[in-house]
Amino acid sequence: MYGFVVVLHAIAAAIWTGGHLVLALAVLPQVLREKDVAFISRFESGYERIGIPALIIQVVTGFWLASTLLPDHRAWLDFTNPVARLVAVKVALLLATALLAADARLRVIPNLDESNLNSLAFHIVPVTIVSVLFVIAGVSFRFGWLS
Repeated sequence: MYGFVVVLHAIAAAIWTGGHLVLALAVLPQVLREKDVAFISRFESGYERIGIPALIIQVVTGFWLASTLLPDHRAWLDFTNPVARLVAVKVALLLATALLAADARLRVIPNLDESNLNSLAFHIVPVTIVSVLFVIAGVSFRFGWLS
């Protein structure tokens, strides 16, 4: 079961991170250059259909994996434990993602037009960076890079 959950977590991470890399590195520059709000809206609505479920799968499987590695949830706060430090890093990255997404969804996207595309860019770039950091933290469970 553990291996299946790790694979599911990794596939969801590939979808989430890959989608954001495409968005930040291919779509966003074109949208900013051409001031094409409709294009970014189409990309976002299409991507959200697979990106949001992927994020939900990551959250569920991530907490399951953390619970498997550290069954006593109080141990998640023992920062002398390298696994607990990595769990804390991933939870912090999740909170950063949630805050950026909420701000974008509630403040930026409802008012999106040609004049404020840069506001959206200032959300897309950090979420993309955070998603890459998620991957690095996840790989660190195996290789101990951040522990």
